[in-house]
Amino acid sequence: MSVQMRTRVIIIGAGFGGIFAAKQFENQSSVDVLLIDRHNFHTFTPLLYQVATCGLEAEEIAYPVRGIFRGRSNIHFLLGEVIEIDRANKRIGIETPSGNRTEFYDYLIVAAGSVTNYFNSPEISEHAFELKNVSDALILRNHILSLVERAVWESDPEKRRALTTIVVVGGGPTGLETAGAMYELYTHVLLKEFPFLSELGTCVTLVEATEKLLLAFPEELQSAALDQLRNLGVNVILGNPVSETGDDYVRLKDGTMIQAHTLVWAAGVKANPLADALGLETKRSGRISVQPTLRSQEDDAVFIVGDMAYLENEHGHPYPMLIPVAKQQGILAAKNILRTINGKPLGTFRYIDRGIMATIGRSRAVAWIYNRIPLRGYLAWVSWLGLHLIALMGFRNRVNVLVNWIWNYLTYDRSMRIILADIPSENTSENHR
Repeated sequence: MSVQMRTRVIIIGAGFGGIFAAKQFENQSSVDVLLIDRHNFHTFTPLLYQVATCGLEAEEIAYPVRGIFRGRSNIHFLLGEVIEIDRANKRIGIETPSGNRTEFYDYLIVAAGSVTNYFNSPEISEHAFELKNVSDALILRNHILSLVERAVWESDPEKRRALTTIVVVGGGPTGLETAGAMYELYTHVLLKEFPFLSELGTCVTLVEATEKLLLAFPEELQSAALDQLRNLGVNVILGNPVSETGDDYVRLKDGTMIQAHTLVWAAGVKANPLADALGLETKRSGRISVQPTLRSQEDDAVFIVGDMAYLENEHGHPYPMLIPVAKQQGILAAKNILRTINGKPLGTFRYIDRGIMATIGRSRAVAWIYNRIPLRGYLAWVSWLGLHLIALMGFRNRVNVLVNWIWNYLTYDRSMRIILADIPSENTSENHR
């Protein structure tokens, strides 16, 4: 009597694309799934800036991968980093805590996300902070709190101002959210314990290379976001990109010099360098060209989803590197593997765009719902809170985050102001490896 072998699917990356792909295989007895990530948790990356600005604890936006798939006997998790992909023999090499190992697949889903794009500027990379994973957020939090403590003992007012000045580069949602949260941290929280901050003036500057913020939003919401950001107290500089950086300064293209010890880079991303290991055709930002079914152009056994996938929409533009795109692509890739196994025709990707939003601070936000309904101010802010709360993994995390948000709103207090030592540095994105 012959034993029927299960189809082996390997998923690289436990970000949004990888997690939602794996979910499609739950209770599929004919498929054995191995999910690989260099962290044992999934990170809700939209709230990383709140960890960096003392609003939330890191554990509140992370959820154990094994917990997500507890009781799913056909889905297994491996903690490790992919170091080799051999498509000819359908195998991958993985570096694990117990040594290197090899795993074989019938189908491969690559959902390894993106890394920060410094546009080939090693100088900026050396001096900038990024927000792509939990370690990044904790490192930035430690840095900011340490500099404020250092500024207490600095007698020179100009040096003190530089120690407590933050430059955020990038006019997208991450840049606006980070700048707004940083400003509120200084003016509503730290000011109570460090009165000298009131003497220093504007502490946060947002720099955007183009003439507009939030380029994906309609013009009326772009203007609303700019007004809300400036009314909050953030200094906004448009159309003047960064040209040079150092340990204690940022120079702009027109020669403007900003004395600052903190530069947060939120000006773009590019595909994970793991794309190079696949040996497949790449397009803009290092993304891998895929068919509408999300199969790679050159290998029908390999599916690419999320930030690593390059696929153009009906208007000839590549789909944006956004979480909703990654989730929907992860779901389709998994379903197409099941369709292939069952001899059914494959589906093609059609993005369901439910809108975009960005919060700018307390009761300030803009939202473009279903690309038809514009919201701004308090209503957009409440909508942003509700959507992100629902999207968090784990009931306990949702409760903890809600309690912290309510407490912060009522008291202007952020209790996570602890300086931690020896936070490991990472040059990776999301938690995808």
